[in-house]
Amino acid sequence: MEMTLSRLGIGNVKSLIGGFVMPIGILVLVAMMVLPLPVYLLDTFFVSNILLSLLILMVAMHTHRPLEFSSFPTLLLIATVLRLGLNVASTRIILGNGHEGSSAAGKVIEAFGQFVIAGNFAVGMFVFVILVIINLVVITKGAGRVSEVSARFTLDAMPGKQMAIDADLNAGVLSNEEAKRRREEITQEADFYGAMDGASKFVKGDAIAGILIPGINIIGGLIIGLAQHGLSLESAAESYILLSIGDGLVAQIPSLLLAIATAIIVTRVSSTQDMAKHIGRQVSLFRAWVPVAGVLLLIGFVPGMPNLLFLFAAAAAGLTAYFLRNFTPEDNETAQSAKGTPLWAAARSGGLMKTVVSLLHLIRLNCLM
Repeated sequence: MEMTLSRLGIGNVKSLIGGFVMPIGILVLVAMMVLPLPVYLLDTFFVSNILLSLLILMVAMHTHRPLEFSSFPTLLLIATVLRLGLNVASTRIILGNGHEGSSAAGKVIEAFGQFVIAGNFAVGMFVFVILVIINLVVITKGAGRVSEVSARFTLDAMPGKQMAIDADLNAGVLSNEEAKRRREEITQEADFYGAMDGASKFVKGDAIAGILIPGINIIGGLIIGLAQHGLSLESAAESYILLSIGDGLVAQIPSLLLAIATAIIVTRVSSTQDMAKHIGRQVSLFRAWVPVAGVLLLIGFVPGMPNLLFLFAAAAAGLTAYFLRNFTPEDNETAQSAKGTPLWAAARSGGLMKTVVSLLHLIRLNCLM
């Protein structure tokens, strides 16, 4: 039976599906920009876009090395094209059916628009503009600059790394297989940061499009509502502004998540731990938490300040410093590296004389070297 399935190719169904999903997905993205979508499909694609962006962000946060997520530039491009296709489809629905009410473009856009506006169109517009500025000016611009510098430094360091590998290979430190693996890793690293340099331009362009598309929707919607459908200025503004801001927010949230993921990837330093453990280990410094608690305590006694809140924060920082009083990252790493040495083994055996003799033996060996 298994032989028959393998002859028919059914055993490779998983690989066949994986090979067809990506081309079909790209064709669907192109079709979204040309063909009108039903409202329920638009809602489904918006939720899928948010899911994809959250997944990419979580994977970026849990990678130990940037090369572990080498498909990130391609995923970034696909997610950007998906979001732009959704913007085109939603713009067609907003301008064509916006006069029917706030539910004309689907539940997702209506819910996001009502959540941000909250009964005040001016406040909603300003909040949306602030989100766009944070995404474009702060995160996207910084991530793009880091990508450029990382790509340049990686390419500049390639000859030195190759020479170091050749020197270790000639000295017998590395085997042929290990040297080949390290050369491939250096090539992959250069290709990755070069691709990230280009992918960051997509993120920047997407953020700029996030500013222009809602503006076009608002202006075009007001013109269409007043001229073609005979709506009053108030009703046209109520419908089209709500839909435009909701559409812009649905697009900006995934864009912001991907911009954060890009910044995390390009600023990530290779480590044996994920980002949360890496940062947690390095900020666990007793000497850093003590002055923080002291400063917060002093601010808590200043008249006019929210004293209770600052005193609570000072107590939390003081408790953190108390629990970290016997731990420093340097001591932990030194203790881990010291394990397995003769001095460590002698100390663990409990004999003071053995410890002294082992220490003298190590000193004599160092002097001879």
